[in-house]
Amino acid sequence: MKNPVIIKSFPNGLSLFLDEEIAFDKLLEEVAVKFKESAHFFKDAKMGLSFEGRKLTEEEERKIIDTITANSSLNIVCVIGKDDETNQNYVRALKQLAFHQQEMENAGQFYKGVLKDGQILETENSIIVLGDVYPGACIISNKDIVILGGLYGQAYAGGNGMEGHFVVALEMSPEKLKIGEFKYKTSEKQSKWSIKPKVQPKIAYVKDGRVMMETITKELLNDLPV
Repeated sequence: MKNPVIIKSFPNGLSLFLDEEIAFDKLLEEVAVKFKESAHFFKDAKMGLSFEGRKLTEEEERKIIDTITANSSLNIVCVIGKDDETNQNYVRALKQLAFHQQEMENAGQFYKGVLKDGQILETENSIIVLGDVYPGACIISNKDIVILGGLYGQAYAGGNGMEGHFVVALEMSPEKLKIGEFKYKTSEKQSKWSIKPKVQPKIAYVKDGRVMMETITKELLNDLPV
């Protein structure tokens, strides 16, 4: 392969074509060179990243992302597959939440994977979860929660007592949901294992002393009290 690292753009981000035969340490050096040369072009853009041509472990993906951010001002918001329908929904959800992305990046964190029954993820920061929160699992944040997957378990946001926090999920069917001191009252217990609903990102937020849950639209984001 003449060029061990090739960068191509697509509507939702960047595709990184990687030589499958080159040693990984050498590959990282090539990635560093490519993004250092392109830093002026990408500037501080927020993009998804797709890996092609080489199978990578999660640790290798993380090392590549760290190399990119160390050699450019590019913000990698998630790892995606450009032809995968679910990942396209992830990217659309991130775009719809652009008004809060800077806050999430300054004081937030990412968690990649599912949370299963009995697991608890707790953080003082805002958090973006790349995966589902299954029934019986719980995610707790002092600030905001964005779930790029389904929320079928429990979510507690706004534990720092400040107003204006929220919970977002691509599929919103929580067992329990609380924002600050306000609980969301579900009409009936819903199960992930029933007929899967159409992916429709929703946001839960506090308005007039109540937790509201609504489908994300441009109009809603413009008027959102957060």
